[in-house]
Amino acid sequence: MEPLGVSERLIHRTKFIVASSLEAPAILFSLLIFVFFITNRIHLQKLQHQALLVLLIVNFIQLSINMPMVIHFFRLGRISPETSTYCKLWMYVESTLDCASASIVAIMSIQRHTLVFHFITLRIRFNKYIYYYLPLLLGITYPMIFYLATVVFYPCDDTQWNFTLNMCGDKTCYLSNDQILATFDWIVNTGLPVVVIIIGNVALIVRVIRQKLRRQQSVSWVKQRRMTLQLLSISCLYLIAWLPSIISGLMQQIVPSESVYGIQEDYISDLTYLISLLLPWLCIGLVPDFKKWLLKQIRRIKRPSNTIGIGTMT
Repeated sequence: MEPLGVSERLIHRTKFIVASSLEAPAILFSLLIFVFFITNRIHLQKLQHQALLVLLIVNFIQLSINMPMVIHFFRLGRISPETSTYCKLWMYVESTLDCASASIVAIMSIQRHTLVFHFITLRIRFNKYIYYYLPLLLGITYPMIFYLATVVFYPCDDTQWNFTLNMCGDKTCYLSNDQILATFDWIVNTGLPVVVIIIGNVALIVRVIRQKLRRQQSVSWVKQRRMTLQLLSISCLYLIAWLPSIISGLMQQIVPSESVYGIQEDYISDLTYLISLLLPWLCIGLVPDFKKWLLKQIRRIKRPSNTIGIGTMT
């Protein structure tokens, strides 16, 4: 294995510092949000918060399982341990969680139309399970089954693993051995969720503005703006992270370029890690009453120490 150059070591060191400094606060905020929902069950009665909680749980798994492997790679500048089992594990975990996370946001982008404009439809229990809970369940189980078949049980050539690249390289197993399967994966599991997120959010903005201009009382912008802005904020984070990767991937398919591949490998492909690292920060302002609850807990922790201090002085 050739040693890393100066520029490559600098890139890895910078990524390591950024990722490791953001991971701990992201985990802490995720846990605080979970505690908030557990102790304030009334917020979970709203369907939009249930979908957000599912997304945060998937994101927390990314933070606690996938990101440590990523940070470990950034720190060393290579894969360790250099085994096929470790590479398959990393590939399965990251691919499954990335697809599930993006799929949930795409599903939320569609469901938010029903929540804003046709909420009465979901008051029927059968409709709620079929049109709301079932899509979320499929958004999680489908990636698990797909990548179990294409990564874990797929016969890979152990010589294809590149222990100097993130996730052991992007031209391994079915990605290089089965062009049809690789194309399906890229279009359906990567490109389609992003397209759905864009169309769903643009359509939602147009519908909300049209309703507001018509001054129809059936849909109040003041009442529904938090639900709309919540989705738009999360979607913007996903688009910022995924669009550069998709665009550069299309460029590589049309006009292959070593320079573009180098930029994609060194910078663009790692933008997706910002989703799991920044989503909990974003949710601090998106979860209703969370800031008030957090400040209340901080005051409650400080209060005993102040009381002891006063008693001691007396």
